[in-house]
Amino acid sequence: MPGTRPLILITNDDGYDAPGIHALTEAVLGLGQVVVSAPDREQSGASHALTLDRPLRVRTVADGRYRITGTPTDCVHLAVDKLCGRLPDLVLSGINRGLNVGDDVTYSGTVAGALEGALLRIPAVAVSTATPPEGPIDYAQAARIACRVAERVLAEGLPTGTLLNVNVPHVPAKSIRVTRQGTREYRATAVERKDPSGRPYYWIDDIDMTPTGEPDGDHRAVAEGYVSISPLHTNMTHENSLESLAGWVEDLL
Repeated sequence: MPGTRPLILITNDDGYDAPGIHALTEAVLGLGQVVVSAPDREQSGASHALTLDRPLRVRTVADGRYRITGTPTDCVHLAVDKLCGRLPDLVLSGINRGLNVGDDVTYSGTVAGALEGALLRIPAVAVSTATPPEGPIDYAQAARIACRVAERVLAEGLPTGTLLNVNVPHVPAKSIRVTRQGTREYRATAVERKDPSGRPYYWIDDIDMTPTGEPDGDHRAVAEGYVSISPLHTNMTHENSLESLAGWVEDLL
């Protein structure tokens, strides 16, 4: 409709009460109508999980503000289908407590919230900020940058199926770099412990994720004090492998 304000859907994986999502919401209120649909508890590491084994409960906190008993993916899907009233013009996910760079994006519920938007053909942006070595996180810089990125995406759009992964350093940013998703040497250890009854349980711990250091990668940009913006795509086909894989076909039958 002519004159209709843009509709912005906001989610996260740190939960409805996390300070990052409130900083993001406040930052973009001037850009349009805002709907917040976020998990009722922390869902870090949930990745792109969709809840299929139990019902989802929605608690209305205020007009356009919803707590959902589900994952970030659930929150976006449910909001688009039932809560927003019309198709959002933009999905924002964050501001995450901690970076989502390199291989982290495969585990990140923050990135998954934006990914669900992109799968639904809605321009989407995931926003994360580094944590300082000491003291509380200041979300102001990340919120300000998120607002500027959101304004630009609303004005110009994104290619279908594309999302932006924005990572902000905890120090004042020197500038912004457009980056590739970097890689890490990844290793996680399952630590065995005992509960009070003596039964064993396991905790994923001692995760070593050393950046491999691509000069145009997201890790490098943030480590050098820049904001990293990486365009990601929902289609995971590795185009360069299609031709060589086609040569396998006859031998596989």
